[in-house]
Amino acid sequence: MIDAGGHRGRGLAKTIDWSLVICWLVLVLIGWANIYASIHAAESGSIFEFGSRSGMQAIWIGTSVIIAVLILFVIPPRLYEGLSLPIYLIVIGLLVAVIFLGIEVKGSHSWFAFGPVRFQPAEISKIATSLMLATVMSQLGYKIGRLKDFVLTAAIIVLPMMIIVLQSETGSALVYVGFIFMLYREGLSGWLIFMIGMAILTFILTLTQSPFVAVLVLLGVASLCICLYSGRFKWWLIICVPAIALLSFIPDIFTAIAQAQIGSEAVEAIEAARAEGTAAEMDIPFIMKVRPLYVLLAVIGIATPFVAFHAFRERNTFTHLAIISLLAGIVLVFSTDFLFNDVLQDHQRKRIEVLLGMKEDPAGVGYNVNQSKIAIGSGGLFGKGYLHGTQTTYGFVPEQSTDFIFCTIGEEWGFAGSAFVILLYVFLIWRIIHDAERSREGFTRIYGYCVACCIFMHLFINIGMTIGLMPVIGIPLPFISYGGSSLWAFTAMLFIFIALDRNERKYF
Repeated sequence: MIDAGGHRGRGLAKTIDWSLVICWLVLVLIGWANIYASIHAAESGSIFEFGSRSGMQAIWIGTSVIIAVLILFVIPPRLYEGLSLPIYLIVIGLLVAVIFLGIEVKGSHSWFAFGPVRFQPAEISKIATSLMLATVMSQLGYKIGRLKDFVLTAAIIVLPMMIIVLQSETGSALVYVGFIFMLYREGLSGWLIFMIGMAILTFILTLTQSPFVAVLVLLGVASLCICLYSGRFKWWLIICVPAIALLSFIPDIFTAIAQAQIGSEAVEAIEAARAEGTAAEMDIPFIMKVRPLYVLLAVIGIATPFVAFHAFRERNTFTHLAIISLLAGIVLVFSTDFLFNDVLQDHQRKRIEVLLGMKEDPAGVGYNVNQSKIAIGSGGLFGKGYLHGTQTTYGFVPEQSTDFIFCTIGEEWGFAGSAFVILLYVFLIWRIIHDAERSREGFTRIYGYCVACCIFMHLFINIGMTIGLMPVIGIPLPFISYGGSSLWAFTAMLFIFIALDRNERKYF
């Protein structure tokens, strides 16, 4: 094969990564079969019955094949980089328009309806964002460590993410967090990922334990990081660990003093009144008016200037950053109540409370997850057999053909089948990263990592949701869940990468 410039190229069989194509096809067929299994009792008929969800999915699969063929053999791969900005702007416009012109589905204004066909712009926004990121970050002279470039990159990610949040599509917005792994590959400091993890941990500790515990953990982590970076780990063991251990007893000391003054029963009554919000009417001793959290903050406030001055003398910028991070974490602790009660919606709060064990609601918001775990657990090692799942057949799990499709796999295919499906995803993600690393062009590499990140986040959140490790936020399992928007978007996203990779394989 010789191109127009006289260069000898490689044939079709050697330029397409067929392992990705086959993996895509297997996942799509697995999804189709399990969609039929999830609805066959409620919607009688064959798997090809066009009036049923399995029949509609067959149509989506057929159109997805057409999309894949067009991307591979008709659309020039070079077109994506040149049109990334117009595509991104158009998608941003659609994301805004759907808030005002779209229909409401389960409290979310994120769908356009054209008769029986629904379209969700949030699905294609991940493609547009990935293309835009690949275009910007592959430019000559781009450095993610430079403030201007970092702010531009962050804006590309945050803009569609925030608009999707306004649509009440928290799950789709959460997928954008996965782009941080691509940014890390391209040179972003790993400390940012660490700080995001600490922010999540702080939020959870504040909700489930107390603000005092959250601040104490922040202090311990910040002191450990400072000592490790400065090469003074022994100081942390000798000075910081005993000091933090003593500070952890402040609440117990205050309680012991109060009990000695007014008795255990009076202390318990005051604490109960505080929990009910009626403590203002009681005569509370001074020792119980002083909150342990404020004493801890006072200690941090006294120690921080000395540590900062010492770091200034040694020109230790990292210590200053650690102190700023600690203070930001404390602000987050005091903001948690506002974020949880005033920013999150009621159904989101309830799902988080059930997930974190703050409340038990097996018949309410916890019903889906409870039934999902029963279905998956009942599958055993090899499952109950295709079309023989009782939880599936009798419809105990809501949304089983969409968000909870993994329940059907777990019940009817068992642990072995579930592991096989997960391994297919692992292979798919690994192969995308492998091909991306082999790429000679930054655009292909960055876009490939974006694709891998999106698939990973969907996989992690969806399966975590079905087994009770993540809150129920409504997010499809790529290539498997029922739905045209999701299947089309993921197919287009994957095959754009295959096309870009094929374009590079032609001549090496």
